[in-house]
Amino acid sequence: MVRLMKEEDIPQIEEIEQKTFSQPWSAQGFLAALHNENTVYITAEENGEILGYLGLWKSLEEADITNVAVKESARRRGVADLLMREAGKLARECGITALTLEVRASNTAAVRLYEKHGFRSVGIRPNFYEKPREDAIIMWAGR
Repeated sequence: MVRLMKEEDIPQIEEIEQKTFSQPWSAQGFLAALHNENTVYITAEENGEILGYLGLWKSLEEADITNVAVKESARRRGVADLLMREAGKLARECGITALTLEVRASNTAAVRLYEKHGFRSVGIRPNFYEKPREDAIIMWAGR
């Protein structure tokens, strides 16, 4: 089931975030995002367990996908694909006509997922990531 993120989801979200990213967001960061009128976070849940989440930062008719993460034990089960489909629907319902994101240049699985959902590479942000330092591919959909 995909639904909007709730405050009580944050401990599970933070655990996934800590295990997924070298520079993870804190629980406070997610709490602030939940209370920001320009952000929307969705979660994929199964039997009370958060399997993954995705965040959108809205700006007029565009939105930036800020985070996409799936719990390690739930990977390769279509969770990220489901979150991307639901984010696309949600964006259209909010009047968003274009989505953007950055992805590590070495994350070929994520790049393929985003391409499957209509994203295309439009440039590089040199040294965007730290730990380890790496370029980001800038991708857009709907533009």
